[in-house]
Amino acid sequence: MAEQARPAISSALEAFYQRELAHPDKTYLVQPLGDGSVVSYSWAQVGDQARRMAAYLRSLQFPASSHIALLSRNCAHWIIADLAIWMAGHVSVPVYPTLTADSVRQVLEHSDCRAVFVGKLENWQQLRGGLPEQLPWIALPLGPEDAHLLPWQSLIDANEPWTQTHRVAPTDVATIIYTSGTSGIAKGVMLSFASMYYAANNGLRLFTISEDDRLLSYLPLSNVAERQFVEIASLLSGQTVYFVHSAQTFVEDNRRARPTVFFGVPRIWFKLQQSVLQKVPAGLLNTVLATPLLGPRVARRVLERLGFDQIRYAVSGAAPIDDQLLLWYHRLGMSLVEIYGMTENAGYSHLGRPKRFKSGWIGLPNPGVECRLSGDGELLVRSPANMLGYYKDPVRTAETLDEHGFLHTGDCGAIDNEGFLRITGRRKDTFKTSKGRYVAPAPIEKRLHAHPYIEQACVVGTQLPQPIALIQLSSASIEGVSPVRVEESLSAALLELNGQLNRQEQLACVVVISDAWTVENGFLTPTLKLKRHVVEATYQDQLEYWSVSGRTVVVQ
Repeated sequence: MAEQARPAISSALEAFYQRELAHPDKTYLVQPLGDGSVVSYSWAQVGDQARRMAAYLRSLQFPASSHIALLSRNCAHWIIADLAIWMAGHVSVPVYPTLTADSVRQVLEHSDCRAVFVGKLENWQQLRGGLPEQLPWIALPLGPEDAHLLPWQSLIDANEPWTQTHRVAPTDVATIIYTSGTSGIAKGVMLSFASMYYAANNGLRLFTISEDDRLLSYLPLSNVAERQFVEIASLLSGQTVYFVHSAQTFVEDNRRARPTVFFGVPRIWFKLQQSVLQKVPAGLLNTVLATPLLGPRVARRVLERLGFDQIRYAVSGAAPIDDQLLLWYHRLGMSLVEIYGMTENAGYSHLGRPKRFKSGWIGLPNPGVECRLSGDGELLVRSPANMLGYYKDPVRTAETLDEHGFLHTGDCGAIDNEGFLRITGRRKDTFKTSKGRYVAPAPIEKRLHAHPYIEQACVVGTQLPQPIALIQLSSASIEGVSPVRVEESLSAALLELNGQLNRQEQLACVVVISDAWTVENGFLTPTLKLKRHVVEATYQDQLEYWSVSGRTVVVQ
């Protein structure tokens, strides 16, 4: 009898079914426990637990396509729970674990969630009040201990695996991802199984990914970038996924994984660079790397210590990255490229090409992506990866997706004659000075980030005579450097920068902010992007005073 043809894959769930059958004993997820030990889950073990949890969800008799929330830091059971939600015929709603209790409640209520998985958290007591009492709270294995939580293992033991294979339609809603909100207004982006599949599957082709590749998961799975690059890509390709226990164990966990492909945000790439330069001065390292025989050996040693010696492709996204930082990794032999995308198009838009690096430009459109600029310079993109719309928000959906299917990104850009894209800033971030001149802050901030002492920069200037820059210094870069030397370096950099800017863009001063800008205190999004509106609101009363102080460098 001829072997029955396998059904065509059009979703990550269907891909999982086939992976589970093809190599049930192959390791899929590797979870560190914090005491130096790890636990690994094979594809068969993942499938068994997901099916048992799906059976429990089915027993709750929710209507088809009900919304189930996932509130947890990254861990193996985040992905297992997501699979269970889909197997039960429902829609997953990731919730950032760094939100406040009020924001968690807002997301759960707006999304009409009927249950919530609670996993690995460091702030459970602060978040607990944001969970509606009437919902079932299901604890993942690494979740907090709480009498109100239903233990994962108890539910697994009490339910036989759900044996009916749930098939999804490509146009079904797979997930509702609430944007992390640099503007402070979260929107529920509805992504279909088809859009997530299209974006991830084409990404696998661009990076020539196979089941022999390894991934490290550390950025929030609640964010579209990590969701697509790690979860959906691994389900489609069969990669092994390793998790990070904590920020303190990042390098140790990365060395264990020895990832072959890696996604990071600019701040991560910057901090890793600084960890190297703390041990080897930049000038000495540059000299050694330029030495024909010694350079390649030293470069490989540096990558080995970071856990990146097996990297084939590395990607930076979520915010602009300085070209000099990209080139620093290139000198180490790492193919680090920039990526551009949004939650609204499953993170699928533009990508740098390792052999076609062009300074100042992100890269080329991905396969299947059409892009154009509107009359006022806004980037518009169209592809099968575009969202279905915003949940319960037809007005903003119509504002973002036009009648021709183009997504209005809100980003201003430029496209050269080869098709390379450059982002010049957010339309809503452009401000007007008291002289009536418009200034786009993003290009100025990118130039500031090129300075080795500057870790974060935010250019403001609404109703000021001239813009000013609020900056945070890199503690690693200025260690051992006198405050006078730091101020002299910043003054010289400001003078040089102003010589490259138009008159209305020139900075009156740079202000060194001593307050911490972190995810926990609300200054950064979970993907470490600066929330401009929070910075401006926090220092609003002091901006005018700083701008007319007459000093080029002001220390808060």
